[in-house]
Amino acid sequence: PTFKIPEALYMKVGAKINDLLDPSKKMSKSAENPNGSVFLSDDRDTVIRKFKRAVTDSGLEIKYDPENKAGVSNLLSIYSAFTGKTISEAEADFAGRGYGEFKLAVGETVADRLAPIQKEQARLLAEKDYLDGVLRSGAERASKAANRTLSKVYKKIGFFQL
Repeated sequence: PTFKIPEALYMKVGAKINDLLDPSKKMSKSAENPNGSVFLSDDRDTVIRKFKRAVTDSGLEIKYDPENKAGVSNLLSIYSAFTGKTISEAEADFAGRGYGEFKLAVGETVADRLAPIQKEQARLLAEKDYLDGVLRSGAERASKAANRTLSKVYKKIGFFQL
């Protein structure tokens, strides 16, 4: 079985997602604080909680300004990437609304878009025979490729195989 990633989840060219707690750093699974990153294994409530705790900036306006409003700009980028809306459209969606409502909406959007991927992941992980077949097939292909390379190396250095 194959799974197609929903088109809405394709990242825009140049889109960069930063850490939710430190928007000056890239979101990373190896970050010191796991609450700054969203993982595919995070359940809906965890994703939303992480976004509710995301760093925003002083002021009240939800406006894209990476220099002065890095936290809000990061959340707008994430919202834009997950909805397919432009940054301007995202700003318009939240005009006159507060940071709490904004962060909740971004979290819910991300959680909703991750749900089908998480569902497919769970389905695949439950199919042990399928996973064993994938692992076996991959091991066979890797072994063939490694043996071809090793054979070429032996020939180049003059070793003979028995």
